[in-house]
Amino acid sequence: MDTKNFARFKDVIAGLTEAELAGDKSLYAKLTIERDGPLQVCYAPFEHVNERATLVIVGITPGKTQMLNSLRMAKQCIEQGLDPDRVVHFAKGTGAFSGPMRSLLVSMLNHVGIHRHLGVRDCEDFFEFGAASGLLHSTSILRNPVFVNGENYNGTPKMLNNPMLRAQIMKDFAKDVEQLKDPIYVPLGDKVAEALFYLADKCVIKRSRILDGLPHPSPANIERIQYFLGNKKAEDLSSKTNARKIDLAKAALIEKLAAL
Repeated sequence: MDTKNFARFKDVIAGLTEAELAGDKSLYAKLTIERDGPLQVCYAPFEHVNERATLVIVGITPGKTQMLNSLRMAKQCIEQGLDPDRVVHFAKGTGAFSGPMRSLLVSMLNHVGIHRHLGVRDCEDFFEFGAASGLLHSTSILRNPVFVNGENYNGTPKMLNNPMLRAQIMKDFAKDVEQLKDPIYVPLGDKVAEALFYLADKCVIKRSRILDGLPHPSPANIERIQYFLGNKKAEDLSSKTNARKIDLAKAALIEKLAAL
């Protein structure tokens, strides 16, 4: 595990004020790693890699809430005198999936049979305390939080077209997955999937291990999710939802899983 950035920002984190831990603007200036115009990459202690993982869930980048939660935990751990590896381990765990997003993600993972392929009762078990919880690695293709004009990055501008963001992928995510033993990768959204296929073309990961095709598990995407799960008929969908696109993506995902 590479903790060079943690060493660089440890004293900054230890000295953060309550206002900064609540999101004061001064926080972002103190934790800036790199900038490119409106794009800003900030440090958050997400270096921990679960080397035992058989399932890797990949988001786009940590948002402000995840960042603040991890920094708050890291500050507490530093004050308790924990070593760097344990600090980043606990800080990373604080930002794990929870709430409606987790429930929707689990439903889709179970629906296509990932739990059966990986030999667990239910994909919820990956998130609960127990044996299966040690088999999940939750991460982001852009491991450190990225902001655009101070707001959470959502994929625009395109990360693979931006040299700074592309470099972040290669020096963080690509290095992290070198520690893993051929897990399944589940990207959350098309933009993350595109970045994973870019890494497959670079021989960083295997294309066959990328199970793309799930609708993003955000509650804001509920109509696509309900159709994917078979809980809503095509004729009942709004004009914003492309049933055929979801059908094709789902069929391809199930076919990939069966071929593993």
